[in-house]
Amino acid sequence: MREARLRITEIFCSIQGESTWVGCPCVFVRLTGCDLRCTYCDTEYAFKEGAWRTVDDIVEEVCGMQVDLVEITGGEPLLQPAVHPLTSRLCDLGRTVLIETSGAGDISRCDPRAIRIMDLKTPGSGEVDRNLWANVDHLTARDEVKFVITDRADYQWAKSIIEKHGLGDRCRAVLMSPVFEQTGGEQITGCAGLDPAELAEWILHDPAAGGHVRMQTQLHKLIWDPQARGV
Repeated sequence: MREARLRITEIFCSIQGESTWVGCPCVFVRLTGCDLRCTYCDTEYAFKEGAWRTVDDIVEEVCGMQVDLVEITGGEPLLQPAVHPLTSRLCDLGRTVLIETSGAGDISRCDPRAIRIMDLKTPGSGEVDRNLWANVDHLTARDEVKFVITDRADYQWAKSIIEKHGLGDRCRAVLMSPVFEQTGGEQITGCAGLDPAELAEWILHDPAAGGHVRMQTQLHKLIWDPQARGV
């Protein structure tokens, strides 16, 4: 029987820049391929780069870094079926596994020991119609939901989704990120940045959001060059 393989863009160790795990050393496993083209995507290189590797090979490299926190990301990691045996292997070995995924793919097949960080796409992403709302029913108290906010309209939309689906009570955290300026590329249109102070003010002066939203920035982009890879 052929061993499960995944197309991998890169594996590296860095500081976790987002989610409630921000600031922690983390091994990142970036899978190749994505079926969305968000305006602000900062990993367009992961659409088509990478090489095929076996699950055994990936696990060996990850465990060799001797860091307990592992994030499987992309691209869109759930597009590759072998992501599930990889996740289970890492969980079996005692790793805390985060899966960074869009709201467009089915999260129900993920190993229940993994922590899913689901990026629900706002109107400003250009991909809001791709959100798979059935995913909300599969969220647990271990999972986190993220909204990338491009403008005030995105903020209001995200607030309505949080309220409609009771996300503040359903999952571990509801995250809002101000979009980082991204120039266009071969397959994305690009997006103007949002001043983090603006998002902070919206949250601080909004009682409806105050009890449910955690603001975050992309810490790695403040530490290193925003265009740097492998960080």
